[in-house]
Amino acid sequence: MKKTSQVKVRSNRADALRPEYLFDYRKAKANRFAGKTQPESVAVLLDPDVARFFESGKTVNSLLRALMTAMPAAK
Repeated sequence: MKKTSQVKVRSNRADALRPEYLFDYRKAKANRFAGKTQPESVAVLLDPDVARFFESGKTVNSLLRALMTAMPAAK
């Protein structure tokens, strides 16, 4: 039988926050989504199963507007 090596656990985790990060601004790219949103809009994250159900943001908004009309008015 072939022996398999086990991965050693590092004491300095790779996902830990560092006290300082060096960012090379020369390699930075412009935000390609900045011009596509309206100032009043709010981003909401959907769970993957919910996101698969809807075709676009327009269908989500239309369903939410329909629910808003069916709900009792808030005081």
